Amino acid sequence: MSGQAITAEGLVALKAELEQLEGPVRAELAKKIKDAREEGDLSENAEYHALKEEQSHLETKILRLLDRLRSAVVVEAASGGTEVAFGSTVQVTDLAKGAEQTFTIVGPTEADLKNGRLSAESPLAQALLGAAVGDEVSVDTPSGPRVWRVDSLS
Repeated sequence: MSGQAITAEGLVALKAELEQLEGPVRAELAKKIKDAREEGDLSENAEYHALKEEQSHLETKILRLLDRLRSAVVVEAASGGTEVAFGSTVQVTDLAKGAEQTFTIVGPTEADLKNGRLSAESPLAQALLGAAVGDEVSVDTPSGPRVWRVDSLS
């Protein structure tokens, strides 16, 4: 697949973030820069220079989000399948630790481990893709291989 896989939910969030940055955030920053410019001598106006640098970072972030949006390919979340696929929510157990975790396999730009969103490009997701309930997968980690069992799939 050419492009960057993303869920429909991730695409909506990406568009919302872009809209916020291009609209209210950009406008507020422009107002702050205008106010700082009116303070006088720009060569000694640290606030003005800091705001211009912040504006540069904002524009770079907007360009990166636009690039992500252009390359985004919405992949329908898997449901009712018998194997782990993009968009699947999978409960797994780390057999060495006995720890259970639940992950949703998402595009790399949507990954958020704290919220159980695992990048499809991560080693664990790569090992899980195609696995069925009851399968065990091995994942190489810096501390050595770890084995995970697929407990449930939705």
